[in-house]
Amino acid sequence: MATERFPSFGLATPPAPRAIDAEDGIALLKGGQAKPGSLLAYGNGRSYGDSCQNEAGTVIDMRPLNRIRAFNAETGLLEADAGVLLSDIIAHAAPHGFFPAVVPGTQFVSLGGAIANDVHGKNHHRRGTFGCHVETLTLLRSDGKIRRCSATDNARLFRATIGGLGLTGLILSASIRLMRVHSLDIVETATPFRDLGEFFGLAEAADRANEYAVAWIDQLAGGRNSGRGLLFTGNHAEHGSHAASRAGGNLSVPVQPPFNVLNRPFLTAFNAAYRWKKGRSAAPRQVGYQGFFFPLDGVRDWNRLYGPKGLFQQQSVVPEETAREAVPALLAAARRAGQGSFLTVLKRFGSIRSPALLSFPRPGYTLTLDFPNRGVATLALLRELDRITIEAGGAVNPYKDARMGADIFASSFPEWQRLEALRDPAFMSSFWARTAKKLDMRRGTVEAAE
Repeated sequence: MATERFPSFGLATPPAPRAIDAEDGIALLKGGQAKPGSLLAYGNGRSYGDSCQNEAGTVIDMRPLNRIRAFNAETGLLEADAGVLLSDIIAHAAPHGFFPAVVPGTQFVSLGGAIANDVHGKNHHRRGTFGCHVETLTLLRSDGKIRRCSATDNARLFRATIGGLGLTGLILSASIRLMRVHSLDIVETATPFRDLGEFFGLAEAADRANEYAVAWIDQLAGGRNSGRGLLFTGNHAEHGSHAASRAGGNLSVPVQPPFNVLNRPFLTAFNAAYRWKKGRSAAPRQVGYQGFFFPLDGVRDWNRLYGPKGLFQQQSVVPEETAREAVPALLAAARRAGQGSFLTVLKRFGSIRSPALLSFPRPGYTLTLDFPNRGVATLALLRELDRITIEAGGAVNPYKDARMGADIFASSFPEWQRLEALRDPAFMSSFWARTAKKLDMRRGTVEAAE
């Protein structure tokens, strides 16, 4: 354990300085010996920023807690330990005709992490967030007590733990309800659009007609090609595979190169090839679920391609009424800064409310951009993207973040104090320390002055 690294996926923040096994963390909590701000659960390290880090304390490695405890093949109700990966859940449930109702862009997130971040997928308009499908969870707090939480039992803690960034205690296990599907395969349709105006004209109808919808944007295209891309829609195929394929791919990045491989010439060529390959036919085609939901999982450790300084990701959501001005402004800001985004995704959020106290998705459009860490220049661009987002009435995603200011967080989540009131005193993250705790200290200073 002492030699193992516990990084965030963006690799732009230092790895956790100290870690203990889940068993030791549980013993510490049950014994009531955890010091204030000393702990944080670490799932599988797929958060891009420092919401999975505790620079001043210790992370608890939850991966050994990886049992699927029970599964009802009639109802789709599954109970599992918090360290179980979504890939394990898919493999277990798929032969019975079930699939998670919500999956993010990677299957290598832990169950506890999916709950703590209230992750979303390509079907928010139909299914809401991951938290909408959590029935119960068990939570161990630093008073040594294990609480069963649901919409009716310990309801305040239940709502705070979903989307609570791991700050309400240690999630030990959870029961989630999966959805029945005809097969794992997806019937995918790729529709090219010339610009963002055409995309916005297609998006709402695409959501009404399909289980899944997401757009890829050619972020580097400017001038009359600005905002062009491909809208992907999908539905589970009536006839297809019920067998989960082997997790991960044969390709990998075994070592970290000394520089960023994903530079502008590479991205320009990649975008042209991707647009040609994916957009050359408008006919529906049946594809495997891994390629549709988790395309980057096929290359292990692909984040290493950004080089030793890692990457920053910025995901914003803006309301429907401001999206047609804000989304082009976000893309234009990145082009003016001369920064290329390898992963540029645009999708529409629906109106299904999460049970979470704090949840990133809300009605509107969400844009995801990622950039190699070039230091001051990249941080300046990210601040500009934050400004555009907040002025449009939007929010910035905390579990994709590694540097947003406290004021941006407060504007994104004005009810953050409700989570702080329910936070377990032993739990803290580097993200919460640099945002909410700064706000809390500032508020205390003002109150003292008054």
